[in-house]
Amino acid sequence: MCASCIRTPVPYLIGMMKLTLIQDQAIQALVAGAVGAETFDRVFAGIRFDEIESTMLYAFARNEDVASDIEDSFSPLIAAVASRVLNKQVDVVVVMPKVLQ
Repeated sequence: MCASCIRTPVPYLIGMMKLTLIQDQAIQALVAGAVGAETFDRVFAGIRFDEIESTMLYAFARNEDVASDIEDSFSPLIAAVASRVLNKQVDVVVVMPKVLQ
């Protein structure tokens, strides 16, 4: 059997990229500019854009209701902004409550 035929184990987390504080804050700033200060303060207070895997962006919001609202109402906007900031295609935004962090 040749060496190239042997499958080597691949770590699960390969391909995941932790966002820097600057990337997180840049996404927040551009989203705030798009939705306005009042909406951003009401909906996005405490959000953290955490990591990207393939084309999925993961974020944490303050609770389950807010996480669901952000996913339902703002995913396309966040995906577009994050794609611009990260210079990488973002197709899906997954927002989880901070209690799962």
